[in-house]
Amino acid sequence: MKTQKSFRLILIAVLTVYLLINSANPAAAMHIAEGFLPVQWAAFWWIISLPFFIFGLRSLTRITQEHPELKLLLALAGAYTFVLSALKIPSVTGSCSHPTGTGLGTILFGPLTMTVLGTLVLLFQALLLAHGGLTTLGANMFSMAIIGPLVAYCIYHLLLKTGQQRVAIFCAAALGNLFTYITTSIQLALAFPAINGGFVAAFIKFAGIFALTQIPLAISEGLLTLLVWNWLQSYGKKELETIKLLQG
Repeated sequence: MKTQKSFRLILIAVLTVYLLINSANPAAAMHIAEGFLPVQWAAFWWIISLPFFIFGLRSLTRITQEHPELKLLLALAGAYTFVLSALKIPSVTGSCSHPTGTGLGTILFGPLTMTVLGTLVLLFQALLLAHGGLTTLGANMFSMAIIGPLVAYCIYHLLLKTGQQRVAIFCAAALGNLFTYITTSIQLALAFPAINGGFVAAFIKFAGIFALTQIPLAISEGLLTLLVWNWLQSYGKKELETIKLLQG
């Protein structure tokens, strides 16, 4: 037990130092910036994303009405997403990346609820931190609050069937992070196809810009999410039992 506890403390310390050091320098965040997308693409992503948000509101309302004791855990999932996705980590390519933090909330409450929490996080970041934008909120919502959680949810439940919950949690958080960036690269490639090579060439360019930073960052987020889950198992057993009943 002492060895396990010491390992967890060391891992938390290492991850904390990693995130603090890499976020020390100012940089433009990976969320698509205000006014960057052409009007037609900004409108398109708003139209695609809104139905997910509406269904997510229904899911969130049902959870809070039937299980008000889970409100604190919902707030924790939202805060976790806000803090992680607000970290700006410079890339060796000259741009920057950031964690998403959506894996934890997805595992706890499902992808629809996480769509609402993720959207609120993106809205506050756009208004308070100039991180993203309002016109591009639909596009950022689609990548970070819809596709990321959907991938995390599918990966988690697929791997959970093997009986390896910790592996499932790690992979869900890490791959949810990676697919958020893959989706953003697709969005940018659609809006700005390359003169030579079109969409494919543009996608390779945009994805390559962030790949060197995002892969180790996704691994770090997976490990951190696993640590938070272990903490919840120690101090939030009642809430986790309620969530098990909620998930059927």
